[in-house]
Amino acid sequence: MIAIIDYGVGNLFSLKSSLEFLGLEATVTNEKEMINNASHIILPGVGAFGDAKEKLDKTGLRSFLIEQAKGGKPFLGICLGMQLLFEKSYEYGVHDGLSLVPGSVVPILDDLPEEKKSLNIPQIGWNALHLEKESPLFKYTDEGDCVYFVHSYYAKTEKAYLSASAEYGITVTAAVENGNVFGTQFHPEKSGEAGLRMLKAFSEI
Repeated sequence: MIAIIDYGVGNLFSLKSSLEFLGLEATVTNEKEMINNASHIILPGVGAFGDAKEKLDKTGLRSFLIEQAKGGKPFLGICLGMQLLFEKSYEYGVHDGLSLVPGSVVPILDDLPEEKKSLNIPQIGWNALHLEKESPLFKYTDEGDCVYFVHSYYAKTEKAYLSASAEYGITVTAAVENGNVFGTQFHPEKSGEAGLRMLKAFSEI
């Protein structure tokens, strides 16, 4: 069973519907016992990092989720859920993350070269993936597959943790991996057939 973490952030039921479409058992929950009994964990999220972190803290799940991830259970962060995996975010202040992947989250606009600053921020829409390394999450993914992004901030991390990137004026971190911990800046559940193949691959890890 895949546990989708409910902490008041994100469209959890479109994700649940995608997993069920694949014939996978999934539940939306914030109950520790149910999460502990799950085979896989997905941390979704949309909105601002600080608000999401505060809501996660209020559920009392922050340290519990860190323990689950460090215990070896396959763990996937999606969009803001991926950003929460990092050590820090600089979105409207400085906020600590879960520190499951080294790196920090910064504004895309700050890093765009001057000639690219006319690009629309947030990046909203489809973009092609460049696969940086072999990953079990991309078992059924091809170089250049297009996925759906909605974000104004992106993660900066070491190349060792980068599993996929995309170009949007700069090279943007599209997916990361640290052992059993995975993250996608894009939304697999909104990425059509390509996204469904990633969710299927995650369920097989």
